[in-house]
This record gives sequence, C-alpha cells and structure tokens, in this order.
Amino acid sequence: MKILIIDQMHESIVPLLEEKGYEAHYRPDIDRDGILQILSDYEGLVIRSKTPIDRDLLVKGINLKFVARAGAGLDNIDLEYLEQNAIALYSAPEGNRDAVAEHALGMLLALFNHLIQSDSQVRRGVWDREGNRGEELCGKTVGIFGFGNMGTAFAQRLKGFGVQVLAYDKYKKGFGNEFVQECSFETIQEKADVLSIHVPLTEDTNGFFTTEIINGFNKPFYLINTARGEVVSFETLNDGLQKGKLKGAALDVLEKEKLQTLTSAEKKSFERLTDFKQVLFSPHVAGWSKESYYKINEVLVAKIAGQWHG
Repeated sequence: MKILIIDQMHESIVPLLEEKGYEAHYRPDIDRDGILQILSDYEGLVIRSKTPIDRDLLVKGINLKFVARAGAGLDNIDLEYLEQNAIALYSAPEGNRDAVAEHALGMLLALFNHLIQSDSQVRRGVWDREGNRGEELCGKTVGIFGFGNMGTAFAQRLKGFGVQVLAYDKYKKGFGNEFVQECSFETIQEKADVLSIHVPLTEDTNGFFTTEIINGFNKPFYLINTARGEVVSFETLNDGLQKGKLKGAALDVLEKEKLQTLTSAEKKSFERLTDFKQVLFSPHVAGWSKESYYKINEVLVAKIAGQWHG
C-alpha cells in the first residue's frame, strides 16, 4: 500500500510505516495542486491541517482506503464523503492528550499566580509582592466541557490539587469516576470557578459560548480554551472580561489564528483582547510537545496497521 504524507511530521513517520510494510512518500512541501495531481496513485493519505480535505480533493483519491489525521481535530475533513465512500478515518488524540492536559494546567496556574506579570516586573527591577498575590487552586470547582481524551487527561492532572471536578459531555454518559463527577451543563454554570473547554469544532460547538451563555454562569470564572478558537469569539471574550463575568482567560486557540489576515474590525477586537492583563495566550501549541510529536506517529501508525489497543 502506498501512503502519501502531505504535512510536516516527526521524522519517525516514514520508518514506522515502512516497518509495517507500507510504502511511504513524505512530501511536506507539496501544495494543494500537487496533491490533486498525484492523489490517485495512493491508497492512504496522512495529514495535519495544510489544506481542506474536502470533496474536491477527495474525488481525486480514487484508490483511497483511508485518511489519517496526525492529531485530534477533524473539522477540516469532509466526513460525509469518507463515510459514503467507505474510506476509513484515523486520528490520534491519544498521542497529544497528555500534552494538552499539562499545557492547560500550566496556563491556569500561571494565571492564578500572575507568573507572566511578576516575571516581567522583576526583570525590570519592580518588586511588587502585594500586586502579585495569587489565588490557590485548592478548594475551587473546575468544570470540564467535553470529556473525551483531552478532558479526561485534564481531569486526571487535577486530582492532586484538592479541587472538585465536574464534567459535561453531550454525547457521553456514565463516565463519572474517581477523578470527576458527571453533571449537566447547568450544574457547571452554577458551580464552576474555572471552565476548561475540550470539544471538537462542530456545528453544535461553533460559537457555543455566546455572551448569553457566559452571563448564565452563577459567579465570575476563569476560562481555558485549548480546543478550537471558534467555540468562543473575540467579542464574547471581550464582553465577558469587560463586565467581570470572566476573571481571566487562558487561550491556546483563537477564533482566527492567521493574525495577518484579520480584517480591521477583527484586528481591533483582537487588540482589545490583548489589553487585558488577565488573559494569557499561546500559539496553538498545547498538543505540540516534543514527546507528543513522536507519540502521535506511534498511535497513528498502530491504527493504520489495525494494531491499536489503547
């Protein structure tokens, strides 16, 4: 079986596939036109997020047996076409769930303890102890929105912090365990001091966190988003922060991440968001650790070969 790899991957991807008997062609520099020209020669396609895996592209893959997404997000793929044409889909959320969970926890602790601000101040010779007095995570209630691989890993990381962990998942039931209490979304709105988002981008989740939803929380809370930026807009974040409904936000993802393509209105909204000192940003790297870069390959190849037992 011939497999085309169109995105930058850890260098282990080719030998891992070859060990399983596949012929792997690593083409991270290929553009969309190039993919369209040669896709018919391949039975497998390994991707990240270079180009939409839409119907126009997939119809060229007349011999495709599978599409493999090196990561978790499937919002860039025509899932209906794959199902209609019996093309298998593999993803590897198990490969970067630990990285996402640790990153989310790190951002939260940095916010609670003003670590970015205090580091900057000390470097400038400012010794402001009172202005950098932090909050303790112990005793807080943390709500998790979406309890898949990422949400589960985050709940596990919270076990030693003395917090109550609540989780809501529209599509899962009966998942409560020693780490987490399953509940309704309304219960999270009633009790949460922190909300961490761990859902894929779908029609249901796109723009889910409106101003009305944020205002429906019983008390001001911290928001963590390491999932997809489109789940909560710049304007909703700005409104929540301005009115004090959001005490702070840790954002690894943004509504629009190609900052150079923002319209003037979007740029103004983003710049307003960056003015809030209680907002912490990172450039969509929560699941992009040195370890996950390799682990994603291991998981993906095992699934392609039908040997995944995770």
